[in-house]
Amino acid sequence: MKRIGILGDIGAGKTYIAKSFGFPVFDADKEVGKLYRNNKKIFKKLQKALPKYIFSFPIDKNEISKAILTKNSNLKKIINVVHFEIRKKMNLFLKKNRYRKYVILDIPLLLENNLDKKKDILIFIQSKRSKILSNLKKRKNFNKKLMNRFRNIQLPLDYKKKKSHFIIKNNFTNKSVKKEIRYILKKIL
Repeated sequence: MKRIGILGDIGAGKTYIAKSFGFPVFDADKEVGKLYRNNKKIFKKLQKALPKYIFSFPIDKNEISKAILTKNSNLKKIINVVHFEIRKKMNLFLKKNRYRKYVILDIPLLLENNLDKKKDILIFIQSKRSKILSNLKKRKNFNKKLMNRFRNIQLPLDYKKKKSHFIIKNNFTNKSVKKEIRYILKKIL
């Protein structure tokens, strides 16, 4: 099994492109959402780590957002609680798909958390900042301050781009994305 890691800025279209490859996708953001909705153990750990902010189960994303915006160190506390569980879920996904030729890892902090391996194929999703911002503003709970907090814990985009084997220029049209994916598949298959 070969692993393909998807890298890029917040809102660059990583998840859409990850799904467009047609291989099994591990979507870390989706898994975090499931933890917040379904995992009482995570709720209790977060409540213990952030008693002034986390009150209700299922965990309300507004409580998480408020904690992150109030204090820089709160984001690290959340990551410390959630990261271990996400790593376990990723390992289960990899085990379940071990006989697949390829799997996609859509993990925003793939490099930051050393979840990448030497033989992984890394693909950087490059998008215009103005287009990213206009798309992010359409999201229901968009908060620029929150987005900047997340950006601050990520490695620089230039570094991620240099580490990548391929770059997909995402202009947010289905046709151009499919063409770039076909090119990459031709190279790696």
